[in-house]
Amino acid sequence: MFRSRVISGAAIGAVALLALTACAPRDGSSGDTRASVATADLVASTPAATSPVDEVTWSIVEGEPATLDPASSANLIIPNLCDNLLALQPDFSVEPGVATRAEWTDPTTFVIELRDDVTFWDGTPLTAADVVYSLERNRSPESQWFAAFALVSGIEATGDREVTVTFNAPDSTFRDALAGGGGAVMSAAFGAEAGADLGTSGGGLMCTGPYELADGGWTPGGEIVTTANPDYWNGAPLVSTLTYVFVSDASTLATALTQGEIDGALNVSPSSRAAFEGDGAGSLIVGPSTASYSFGPATSEGPAANPAIRRALSLSIDREQYIDTVLNGFGEPQRTIVPPFTFHELATADVYQAGYDALPAPDVDLDAAKKLVDESGEDLSAPLVLAVPAGATEFKNTAQIVQSAAKQIGVDIEINEMQASDFGAMFYDPAAREGIDFVATQGYLETPGVLGYPSLFMLPEELGGVFNWSGYANEEVTAHMQAARTAADEQTAAEEFVAAQEIFAPDMLQITLSGAYQLSYVNDDLTGITTSVAVYSSPWALHLGGQ
Repeated sequence: MFRSRVISGAAIGAVALLALTACAPRDGSSGDTRASVATADLVASTPAATSPVDEVTWSIVEGEPATLDPASSANLIIPNLCDNLLALQPDFSVEPGVATRAEWTDPTTFVIELRDDVTFWDGTPLTAADVVYSLERNRSPESQWFAAFALVSGIEATGDREVTVTFNAPDSTFRDALAGGGGAVMSAAFGAEAGADLGTSGGGLMCTGPYELADGGWTPGGEIVTTANPDYWNGAPLVSTLTYVFVSDASTLATALTQGEIDGALNVSPSSRAAFEGDGAGSLIVGPSTASYSFGPATSEGPAANPAIRRALSLSIDREQYIDTVLNGFGEPQRTIVPPFTFHELATADVYQAGYDALPAPDVDLDAAKKLVDESGEDLSAPLVLAVPAGATEFKNTAQIVQSAAKQIGVDIEINEMQASDFGAMFYDPAAREGIDFVATQGYLETPGVLGYPSLFMLPEELGGVFNWSGYANEEVTAHMQAARTAADEQTAAEEFVAAQEIFAPDMLQITLSGAYQLSYVNDDLTGITTSVAVYSSPWALHLGGQ
């Protein structure tokens, strides 16, 4: 989906960015080579709880959010507060949510029909006017979902519980956006009264989700307290009070979790594997994800902008070593920027899978890599600079592996560990990228669909290629990607994307190093959470409670 993200060292704004999972130093692993996890053993969710619990304390490892407004933030608290029109399931399939129906009635008309039993926390019913208000907010360039609404020409209430969205052209990506934050519904009346303070600790918000923000429950710099919505349309949660705290340091968090001081956390660090798999209050749960680690060019000039150099670097890197060293075994090799979990529940999954399988598996071939370097004609007398955020072990280890591998083929890599503010500035300001050849990132897609993430790197900037810093311009890729988005049927959209992928994958606008699994740690007295990457878009604590 278009609300795909790149994880960097700072909150880096519109369309696709999120704060780095943790900027504080992480604890080291034991140094042992640990077994990788088989994909068949991945767990998308734990069994629903059966007994009530008074209070659960949960850590958000990304830190305290600036806002809980779905249009302005992508934090893991929002999905438990604000419902989306469509409901993303742990297996990454999409089902009805507060909308009973959301379908195309013709190639440029999309109709949404709402449930009649949904109320906001204050008891007022959800209406078509609230949905119009919520969706219209995403048509503003200030919304992080703006790109998903780029082809929308109008949104209007066509009944008490019906909303009609019209388009300038068909948009094969739009429906899936409604299963993410782009489909979050909020009270129009509350939003008008809150104004610019909507979603902040002072302004609050009004949604329909399973948990509501407690009165005065957000203590800036401290915690966010939420309470169960007893009238939730999909059944009241079993946990009466869900309190969020913000422990980012992996070592501190691992100690608090294993000693039972904090009940659970999502996105825990793979470097804490030894601690999490030892004796403790809870268990580590490994789930499927769309996340991947990669690095790509930050300049349109010099060796980094040359696909031959990028192919050579890819051929020099041992992915299995990368997974063992950086992810502690919690990952798998990935052939290109879009992982199979993204599309495996789509109706045309077979088309996408065939296209993915046709791509070469990443392999080490130093002779071929050296030949590419020799034939590139690039001046490699000066080191190429790879930027990573300072203080993040996974990225530091990534850079060291790339540096060591590149040396084997005659390419010198200099590592630039940048402070979060400087690293984040690169995503806003071209001047901040001066002297940088490559940037290492972690990205993921939070809803089904394949177009959003690669579009950021492969398309011209005016068409959404906000990270196309190398100036990549391939008319065939652009034509296929645009045709995939505006296709009126899923088969054509899939075929057009696969045709684009066949061309752009070898050019390696992002050198994909590994897919990374979703890691959660939960107290053994609890069950009932989503443990796949669907946590970013679904109420992952709805079924949380006692064993």
